[in-house]
Formats: sequence, C-alpha cells, structure tokens
Amino acid sequence: MFCSKCGASIGPDARACPQCGNLVGSAPIPPAAVAWTAPVGVKAQTGRWISAGWAMVTADLGNFALISLVFVLVNSVASIVTQGPLQVGMHIFCMKKLFQKPTDIGNLFKGFDFFLPAFVAALIIGVFTFVGFLVCIIPGLVVAAIFKFTYLFIMDKRMDFWPAMQASHEVTKNDYFGFTIFLLAMAGINILGFLCCIVGLLVTIPLSIAAITIAYQECVGFEQRTVDAL
Repeated sequence: MFCSKCGASIGPDARACPQCGNLVGSAPIPPAAVAWTAPVGVKAQTGRWISAGWAMVTADLGNFALISLVFVLVNSVASIVTQGPLQVGMHIFCMKKLFQKPTDIGNLFKGFDFFLPAFVAALIIGVFTFVGFLVCIIPGLVVAAIFKFTYLFIMDKRMDFWPAMQASHEVTKNDYFGFTIFLLAMAGINILGFLCCIVGLLVTIPLSIAAITIAYQECVGFEQRTVDAL
C-alpha cells in the first residue's frame, strides 16, 4: 500500500510511513504554521504591481479568463461558502504562474484544502468591511486594504484565520495610505471591467488577484516548502 500523505510505499505490517511518519490509515498530518517576522518599512508599489499582474494575465489570457468565469459562476451560486476558498485557489493559480509551474483549472479548487480558515476569514473580513463602510466610506476602504493578504498567509504560512488577518495587518500598517490606494486602483479596474459588458471582469478579476500575489511575494515572500509543493 501507499502513504496517503506522501505516496511512499508502505509495508503491509507498518504502522507509520517510513518516509514522512504519517500514521497508516490516518488523514495526512497538516503542516504546522510557519514562524514569521513582520517586514518593516514596506511601501505599496501600486503601479508596478498592477503592471506585473497585467503582464502575467495577458501572457495566458485564455486560461485566466476561463478560471475567472468558473470563479464568478461558482460564487454566484454559493458566495458565502465559496468566496474565501476560491480566492485562495486563485492565488494558488497566480502563484504557479509566478514560479512558472504548470497550471490547470483544478488549481482553483485547491483553495478548499484551506476551507475552514478561508471561509471564516471571508466572513469576518466581510463584516469588518461592512461596518467600516457604515461608519464612513474611508474606514471601510482601509479595512478592506488591511486584510488583502489574509488568504495568502493562510495558504503560504498555514496560519489560521485570525493570525493570518493579523499578519496581513502587520504588513499593510507600514503604509495604510499606499495600500488603500492599491485597493482603490484595483476596484477602479474591476468597475471598468464590469462596464465593459461585464465580460471585462474575466480579465480584471485575475488581474487584481495576480497583483496581490505579486505584492505579497515582494513584501513577504513565499515559503520554499509552499513553492516546492506547487
């Protein structure tokens, strides 16, 4: 038989995988969260990140449009449940492009490997942002900008929803104004995509996710084990 975690061959009498230590007959042991030190002096680079995201998307426009169409259709049916995990999946797709790894539409659903933290994070971020908009539009925008890296911390650092939200804040607090402008620029791009017969969203949605993924790579950096697992 074979290990359910790493795929290594296991003897018939073995109680644990000799390769990774996973118990026979058990679910794969989830990797632990990574110890992380917040960066200092980070500044938003809105123009450069969006330009890099545009280059990534236009280099494989057909696949990005297809995965965005699935993203929109699935979220239109069950957005409350799927929003967070599918955003993680979009980041995984963009990350694979960033590191020149093979991609396919199934990458979108890899975000469900992180279902619970991504689901809860989406709910809490939605509530915080809504309250911020009720108080005043500007606080709502700042709150949305603060948590833009949450899903990447969940996927890359294996953090739970609250530590991931805190980590995202640790990055963006270096430049609240700059990251809010970054968010506004992406919102403006998606509004243009909507106005272009809605079809434009199939380009602007992945552009936004790609820009955030690139920004995370520059500001935080992906774990090598995450890159190796792509």
